[in-house]
Amino acid sequence: MASPDALASVMKRITDRWPIVAVARELTGADVPVFPCVPGGKRPLTRHGFHDATNDPDQAEAWWRKYPNANIGVPTGGASGVVVVDVDVHGPVDGFASFDRVHRTGLVSGWQVLVTTPSGGMHAYYRATPDLEQPSWQAARAGIDFRGDGGYVIVPPSTVPTNGSTGQYRVRRVDPGVSSVLDSERLREVLAPRPTAHRGSVQEVERSADITRLTAWVAARGEGERNRGLFWAACRLAENSIPAPEALEVLAGAASEAGLGAREITATVRSAYRTVQPRPQSTSRAQDSSAAATDGWFSRETTVRASPGARGLS
Repeated sequence: MASPDALASVMKRITDRWPIVAVARELTGADVPVFPCVPGGKRPLTRHGFHDATNDPDQAEAWWRKYPNANIGVPTGGASGVVVVDVDVHGPVDGFASFDRVHRTGLVSGWQVLVTTPSGGMHAYYRATPDLEQPSWQAARAGIDFRGDGGYVIVPPSTVPTNGSTGQYRVRRVDPGVSSVLDSERLREVLAPRPTAHRGSVQEVERSADITRLTAWVAARGEGERNRGLFWAACRLAENSIPAPEALEVLAGAASEAGLGAREITATVRSAYRTVQPRPQSTSRAQDSSAAATDGWFSRETTVRASPGARGLS
């Protein structure tokens, strides 16, 4: 495990003008593992994705010699010593409102670094809790993703296309004070409260365990397997009568970790549900209304809207 301050120390020094290969070299020199992602994208270029991340400077040098414009990925959790709260701004979802709400309670204080993302969102970096696994999760309705063990982030000065131009990950603020660890499970309970299981509800417990295993399997799919794996997983949820919105919510984070984009994820899950639960050939008003409601929910595109500007934290 890298020092919990190692990545932050590099972020303090770099600027937007640093070549990506130089940042990759600095990170591995600080014992932070890295791996290359497609130029202008988030999909790993290595066969096993973030599992291939290394802190070996020679290997990093070889990767960026082969892919000089590759973005930099860093695994989160114990491997790098950091976890990240990913604030999304997608369509009607504004994660800043959720972040501000939990910030007032002190749940997300103690960050090390704030990074502005090309979509107008934000990555808040924290120390990983020593000797404690903190799995990644997603609170889609709140516009917040947590990147911990089993996840990764793209770091500055990587770039991705957005709104017809090229956007860059940029260090926004570095906290010069003492940083602290994050209670990721408490944060999840506040942002996405899980229904209380009824006593003796063995089926509910088993279903929760099955979904956890399914999402972990989707997240581990490599190139050439991602779409097919997501489609298969969505079909399994549809066959077990999991509502379409819930299926998308539980699978989106895992599919994103595998390298799929938001639109592609939505389209694949929608296709799976239409395959398993085809629209009935009926003209009844109730059935037409139900079908329209499902299509309406899926049609909420995740198009990134322009950020109204940098937002500060007190």
